[in-house]
Amino acid sequence: MTDPNSIPARFERDGFVLPLTGMSTAQAAAYRAELETAEQRFAAQPDLRKCLRRYPNLVLPFVDEISRLPAITDAVAQILGPDLLVLDTPFFIKEPHTKHYVSWHQDLHYWGLVGEEEVTAWVALTPATIDNGCMRFVAGSHHQIVDHIDTHAEENLLTRGQELAVKVDDSQGTDDILAAGEFSLHHGRVFHASHANGTDDRRIGLAIRYIPTSMRQIEGGNMAAMLVRGEDRHHHFRECRPPSGVFEPGDLEHWRDMQGARDKVMYRPT
Repeated sequence: MTDPNSIPARFERDGFVLPLTGMSTAQAAAYRAELETAEQRFAAQPDLRKCLRRYPNLVLPFVDEISRLPAITDAVAQILGPDLLVLDTPFFIKEPHTKHYVSWHQDLHYWGLVGEEEVTAWVALTPATIDNGCMRFVAGSHHQIVDHIDTHAEENLLTRGQELAVKVDDSQGTDDILAAGEFSLHHGRVFHASHANGTDDRRIGLAIRYIPTSMRQIEGGNMAAMLVRGEDRHHHFRECRPPSGVFEPGDLEHWRDMQGARDKVMYRPT
């Protein structure tokens, strides 16, 4: 009999699992320090902001390291199997007392994948609370596909300001409250959103998009992915390489190639 409290059972039932422990609070603080050191050092780098929102694992070694942590990949492997690719690793950073938010949406609507076998690990490098705009999920909503509209709203953190074309009862949301070092898992079809950060500190999360190596992309897609666990016997995606340092010139050129191909898929008409 399947354990109803197991990660796969909870994921299948609700479309999300939380909270899980990925690292100690001290390690999360150390990763935050690495991020903020890079932000300060490369503040004049024109690609910096884009790099934090697309493939930061190609230019920041610590992000690649987080995506391979056994505590995280072991949990994901229970759902997707042992052979894992990382499609992307965007940061979602809300500065103190800002109006940035994420509208109700489903991830897979825009990603150019053929299939729904995807798991996002949302890793908290700072606490994620109701006050600072933690994610919210609607349990069971991953069993449906809903149309979206593109708002391109300035304060929406999503690439196109996309949001569900149906009204969501906000009171039905489950808050994804996490301590620094904890993470949640969510399905690419589960309804999710988050409010603004009204606190005095940044809210920093890293969203790691895992897919099995058997996953395919849409016809004509030229996206890349990073093998982080097991073996890729299918080779449906171009292979990314880990970064050689922090914002190294060769890694930035690699990043420009990879993110350009991804953007062609992400911004295609749907």
